[in-house]
Parts: sequence; C-alpha cells; structure tokens
Amino acid sequence: MVGSELQVPGDAGGAHLVLYDGVCGLCNRLLQFLLAHDRRAVFSFASLQSAIGQTMVARFGGNPQDLNSFYVLANYRTPRIKPFMKSRAAIFVARELGWPWRVLCVAAFLPTLALDSIYDFIARNRYRVFGRSEECLVPGPHVRGRFVE
Repeated sequence: MVGSELQVPGDAGGAHLVLYDGVCGLCNRLLQFLLAHDRRAVFSFASLQSAIGQTMVARFGGNPQDLNSFYVLANYRTPRIKPFMKSRAAIFVARELGWPWRVLCVAAFLPTLALDSIYDFIARNRYRVFGRSEECLVPGPHVRGRFVE
C-alpha cells in the first residue's frame, strides 16, 4: 500500500490530517481540544485504528499496530504531504493553531530525542492516567465532515 493513492472525499475538512489513538482518553481529550480551538479548521482527523490511519502509518514507515504515536500528515491531500510524529507533530499542531498556542513552538529548539523521550513517557502511561474506552469517539453531526473515514 505504500505507493497507493489516498482517496479522500472532496468535502473533508482541513489541509492536515491528525492520526490519533481512538480509544485513548488523553487522545480523545486532545481531539476535543483541537475541535474547539482549530478556528480555521485546518485539521481533519482519523483514528490510528481506521483503515486510512493504518494505511498512512505504513506508507511512512511506521508500524500500523503501534498505537503509541501521534501523527500529523501536513498537506495530506497534495503531493507535498509531510509526516510529523510524536513531539514534532505536537509542535506542528501548536504552530497551526496560532496564538496563544503558537508560543509552545519554542520547544522546537530542543533536541527531538529529548522531546520524544518526554512524549514516550506520557504515551507509556496514558491509559493508566487518562483511561481507555472500548470504542472510538463518534463525532457529532456538526464536526463529522472533519473526520476522514
């Protein structure tokens, strides 16, 4: 599937695709935060468990069964698609959200290894601290168009 074309509906939301763990309490809170603060609607969403999530993770060399990473695929509907993962994905999101969240981009000056170590610590403990649901979040009708199936 690495070379396959991605079929995304023309009415899908934003220019960037956020891939998240659909059963993770922390990830669902992040998703709710993004839906509330992404005023320009630049983000579309898909769970890592979905067909598109697994296809995109594999396309960029990741393990589709590993749900411990947060991915953002910038410009995912164009040939200029660029993947970000873990801490670099979080920094990309902060930059795209604008003020005041953009201030978090100062972390971009820190080494990726250090930032990803913090990310990995949180990822290892997220189910214990934030819980886990048995199914992915079902988006309401007012935001359903921002989810790629």
